[in-house]
Amino acid sequence: MHGDEHALFGAALAFLAAAVVSVPIAKRLGFSPVVGYLLVGIAIGPVGFNVADPGVVSTVAELGVVMLLFLVGLELKPSSLLSMGHFIFGLGTAQLMLTALAFALLAYFGLGFGAAAAVVSGLALSISGTAIALQLLGERGDLASPYGQRTFSILLFQDIAVVPLLALVPLLAPGGEAEVARDPKATLLAAAIAVAAIAVIVVSGRYLLNPLFRVLARSGAREAMTAAALLVVMGAAGLMEAAGLSAALGAFLAGLLLSESTFRHELEANVDAFRGLLLAVFFMSIGMSLNITVVLGHIPSLLVGTLAVAVVKSVIVYLVFRADNIAPQDSMRAAVALMSAGEFAFVLFPLGLDNRILKSEQADLLIALAALTMILGPLLFAALSRLLPRFARPAAEPPADDFADADGSVLVIGFGRFGQIVSQCLLAQEVTVTIIDKDVEMIQSAGRFGVHIYYGDGTRLDVLRAAGAETVEVICVCVDNKEDANRIVEIVRASIPNARLFVRSFDRVHSMELARLGVDFELRETLESALSFGARTLEALGVPQNAAAARIADVRVRDRARLERQLEEGIFAGGEVFSGHKVEPEPLTQPEKPARPLNPEAQDILSHETEFSG
Repeated sequence: MHGDEHALFGAALAFLAAAVVSVPIAKRLGFSPVVGYLLVGIAIGPVGFNVADPGVVSTVAELGVVMLLFLVGLELKPSSLLSMGHFIFGLGTAQLMLTALAFALLAYFGLGFGAAAAVVSGLALSISGTAIALQLLGERGDLASPYGQRTFSILLFQDIAVVPLLALVPLLAPGGEAEVARDPKATLLAAAIAVAAIAVIVVSGRYLLNPLFRVLARSGAREAMTAAALLVVMGAAGLMEAAGLSAALGAFLAGLLLSESTFRHELEANVDAFRGLLLAVFFMSIGMSLNITVVLGHIPSLLVGTLAVAVVKSVIVYLVFRADNIAPQDSMRAAVALMSAGEFAFVLFPLGLDNRILKSEQADLLIALAALTMILGPLLFAALSRLLPRFARPAAEPPADDFADADGSVLVIGFGRFGQIVSQCLLAQEVTVTIIDKDVEMIQSAGRFGVHIYYGDGTRLDVLRAAGAETVEVICVCVDNKEDANRIVEIVRASIPNARLFVRSFDRVHSMELARLGVDFELRETLESALSFGARTLEALGVPQNAAAARIADVRVRDRARLERQLEEGIFAGGEVFSGHKVEPEPLTQPEKPARPLNPEAQDILSHETEFSG
């Protein structure tokens, strides 16, 4: 390898090793992995091992934030976003304006900043860390809670507000207003470009992406689907950035437009692995960018400033949430989750420096202050999560009939003939059902069933998790392939041990295999239909309906008893199942007469069978 290749290889190894080491240690100490990433970033940064340039690393690592916003968009739907309008523009505006005003006043009167510098500082510090807040809420599973939805709404408003804020900074520069006034056409052109970029993403997401994924799904090339998912994220982000908007906002729009796509879970599974790794690198890059020289030279003022930011921001967020009737404990969680400075602080402060609004020392101190709040926020959130349950009042026991009308949630894997009938039964009872299948034709026909069905490979753990396998009440494995069914069962039993598994069995031997794998229920795909067919045949022969039903019930019991005996003694009544040995059907009722061949061919076959058996 050449020198540059050695350096790149060494940096990659350092980041991977740091990620592997930091997470278990942070978890062991009871902290969020974010804290571990930030601290280990300091260790491998310029003041430590200096494995890479923090500026280059942060540029690459910002892709993690982009992918995070894409996945958040996938989790929402346009209708859900519209219903959150009050939270986004009501709570979001209140939080941003009140916090920015408080910080601007502190900077102007307390630190002697100029008016423009105070405004830029206040706005930059009032924006919260999207990646940190969503990571903290996601670890607790609180994103879907009332306070989690409001927290996300504020974060989304802040991401939207970044666009005008980036345009505002040059206006605050000395002579900036006059420059814009002299060239209004440039301002209008920039606005038109931004609107056009958003329109391109909306039209593409609405009319082009689903046909593209459908063609790729038919090809069966999983790597092509992964490449297409990354292309969508990077393309939307790059287009918005080229138009002067937020790359993260472009990725969010792309995810939002694909949130109702049948390929949603497959996209989520393909992007999620990249998102997690790049987010880890992003947090490490923040630790690397911390200017330790500035920190050591201004420790008292930075500690006071970090504490002031934490208190002011938390109090304002707490009051905003309490004004919206959120419980005190949840308001405290939201306040701490939104306390950290945001990723865009590392964009706004250098922009203020470039436009001569901030002095070099001021920018360095503010960047260090923002980084310290990012370290303090997850630490306080972890401490709060430990302390609040101790002071919580015991929840009252719900009335016995509280959940009488609640429907179970079921994940059906495989939407063939068997899965369709199972789904019909569940939907008739108004049970919420999620269906995943990797057959494009099955997905296209699913619209007639009035269900949501998503493209995905059910034998992949990431797809199962993305489809909600960890939260549903029952997982119905209805695939028509024995090996795929066994693989799904093994994956679920290993990674989601508490899941209830109902599995379609291929034949008798497969039923025994599934029983040994510990499924909760298995059923041979032809058993009940054959029994029903037999009952109707008996009735056609003159057997009374009750007698026919009793005979079929007896056969069902005999069959189950034999299966249980074979599980204990082996498929050959005491022997073991030999690989490749064909299992022959056996009568459940001993025949009164031997078999009688009616043609020479049958006679020949039976005679050879007798010789073989003897």
